[in-house]
Amino acid sequence: MTLLIKDLTIYKQTGEALLNRFNISIAPGEVVAIMGPSGCGKSTLLNVIAGHLSDDFEFQGTIELNSESIEHSEPHQRKVGVLFQDDLLFPHWNVWQNLAFALPNHIVKSERKQRALNCLEQVNLQDLADSYPEQVSGGQRARVSLLRMLLAKPQAALLDEPFSKLDKALRSQFRDWVFEQLQRANVPTLLVTHDLDDVPKGARVVEWSWGNAENLAQASIQSEDDYAR
Repeated sequence: MTLLIKDLTIYKQTGEALLNRFNISIAPGEVVAIMGPSGCGKSTLLNVIAGHLSDDFEFQGTIELNSESIEHSEPHQRKVGVLFQDDLLFPHWNVWQNLAFALPNHIVKSERKQRALNCLEQVNLQDLADSYPEQVSGGQRARVSLLRMLLAKPQAALLDEPFSKLDKALRSQFRDWVFEQLQRANVPTLLVTHDLDDVPKGARVVEWSWGNAENLAQASIQSEDDYAR
């Protein structure tokens, strides 16, 4: 389930390049973090991979997942999960219904609730099953959102600054839990952030500025001191 990006160029309709001939390979279970200033195109890269690029942009290049090109596939066919800043839960459905929505279509209706309940039980959130999103905390909604993404069995995960709206104490706890779950799922993960604290130890860091990206020494970043060097 390697995620491979080859010679990817993203540019505006005006011809201005956000990224030029970008290449990266992310192995199963590996986390790569892209860091850079706001507005330099980090989230646009995720949109290209997930298939949600707006009409304001175009791209050239190849995106492969598990050795298959996906750059021209429909979003729902790409098997790419995305975790955003906002939890995006459906407010008119309770927690287990939100989770059941992510299950593959071949799972019959009678099994969907039980699978959702089993998922909640595995992370000690079973007491929230019948609660609606407005009735649970922001941290709990964030956890449910990640569970919903994982229930869809993605072959790659994209994280678009998913920790930025959480308070400091909750942010650290949730961040560690997210990367623990992704490691268990053994999927390649691409994280977009501008905060080094959100990057897990051992992750590769790509420093991005307008129109280019630099892979920092091809080495794992173990601490803030490593990044500073």
